[in-house]
Amino acid sequence: MATRVIAVRHGETDWNRATRMQGHLDVPLNEKGIWQAKQLADVMAAMPLVAIYTSDLSRAHVTAQAISTVHPKVPVVPMRGLRERCFGAFEGYTFAENELRDPEGAALWKTRDVGYAPPGGESLIDLDARVSEAMDFLAASHPDHTVALVAHGGVLDILYRRAHGLNLEAPRAWDLTNTAINTLEWTAPGVWNVIEWGNVHHLSASEVLDEKNF
Repeated sequence: MATRVIAVRHGETDWNRATRMQGHLDVPLNEKGIWQAKQLADVMAAMPLVAIYTSDLSRAHVTAQAISTVHPKVPVVPMRGLRERCFGAFEGYTFAENELRDPEGAALWKTRDVGYAPPGGESLIDLDARVSEAMDFLAASHPDHTVALVAHGGVLDILYRRAHGLNLEAPRAWDLTNTAINTLEWTAPGVWNVIEWGNVHHLSASEVLDEKNF
């Protein structure tokens, strides 16, 4: 029995535009992000959703609420386990600023050292364990059905790597665009297949943004 998951990154924020690292900080959608969420909702209106799971951070939750407007009978379920990676002391700064503030830590971040965590933050190993547990739980709860997932770039990155058997330290060569539609199927704990990735047909080219901080 397979569960289909429509996985979406939240709409744009001003900090996305400024390449400022958000992590667990609760940064709201900007005007463009709200527009993106509306376009996303319109294209998802015909999907047979039985649940909408979302990070409890507002940029994801507001995006999920937009989907809920076209699926008013479908429950919206916040999950802390779907939050972005906690960037700890790096949060609130651009990567360039963090290179000046903490050159050694920034170098470990840039090379994707899987055990490195910024002070007060999570390592890639921590993120992978948290996201994998949350994803297996929600997928196993809806066999043979379709659910929506609204989360963050780091969460979707873990999903893509799981589906393609890629190591956490492998450089990223795939898009993690705000409100792109990514369709996956889950068949067993830890077993994911990508059906479609990075569909942005509902957005104009000028509305597409993908930072490379993850």
